[in-house]
Amino acid sequence: MSHLTSDLDSHRIHMNNVTEVTVFILMGFTNNFEVQVFLFLLFLEIYLFTLIGNLGMVFLVTRDSRLHNPMYYFISVLSFLDACYSSVVTPKMLVNFLNENKAISYLGCATQMFLAVTFGTTEGFLLAAMAYDRYVAIYNPLLYSVSMSPRVYVSLIIASYVGGIVHASIHTVATFSLSFCVSNEIRHVFCDIPPLLAISCSDTYTNQLLLFYFVGSIEIVTVLIVLISYGFILLAILRMHSSEGRRKVFSTCGSHLTGVSVLHGTVLFMYVRPSSSYVSEHDMIVSTFYTIVIPMLNPIIYSLRNKDVKEAMKRVFGENRCINKVYFHPSH
Repeated sequence: MSHLTSDLDSHRIHMNNVTEVTVFILMGFTNNFEVQVFLFLLFLEIYLFTLIGNLGMVFLVTRDSRLHNPMYYFISVLSFLDACYSSVVTPKMLVNFLNENKAISYLGCATQMFLAVTFGTTEGFLLAAMAYDRYVAIYNPLLYSVSMSPRVYVSLIIASYVGGIVHASIHTVATFSLSFCVSNEIRHVFCDIPPLLAISCSDTYTNQLLLFYFVGSIEIVTVLIVLISYGFILLAILRMHSSEGRRKVFSTCGSHLTGVSVLHGTVLFMYVRPSSSYVSEHDMIVSTFYTIVIPMLNPIIYSLRNKDVKEAMKRVFGENRCINKVYFHPSH
């Protein structure tokens, strides 16, 4: 423990001696070694499941021609995003659990924040595009192939990425234009905007306004798109005479609404509020949930409950009886 203290002290910035931060320290959840080992094993398991589940979904959509339609292209892009999103945060966090030196360079911190905000924002835009896709498919199925042509859905995917990159660029530049002269200890597991604002010795009023208005605007626009799309979908469902058709629509749309609700709920809690209300322990748990746990849940939400995906898994992995038994015959 004394070695840990001296190692951290060597990276700490003292206001009287050094005025410019070149390295940050990610303080994490706890200094208790036994708890850190437990957390390492827990998050390693979550991370492996996340990679296998999400990259497996990308592989399925690529391999199975019956999944070659806009809905599954969107899901495969979402799966790729989740794998990247988790990979921005989790590996460094896992290393820090077992490493006495929890430092991250100034550039590394800025890069981590930029990528995390990019992937998180892109996912929000992508979920809105997926809601529009479901509206077109269900409300006007005869024109679906025309309304959701490759030109349209590729443009929606590209626009989601561009929106994410622009949003991340604004906050990264604004945050790392601040001075960090009092402390370089980030009470978090990764470089996120609120904990960085909390340790800045500059006036963060403009940053808080940017955070509130940009995140708030993006949330309002994307949530409205989802609500309007599902309003029309509900009308289409009420007009259906087939109970099987209603069940299939509810199954598909229910999964999407679950993913949307979980993501937007945590984002609103984290970012659309003043930094003065930032509580490191609680917010660390919430941000860990949406950066690490949600990417793990999405393959379950969108894939394992989906009949087409299950059938695709049978076709692709049909020669492996163990996989068929685990996923499709749990009662035996």
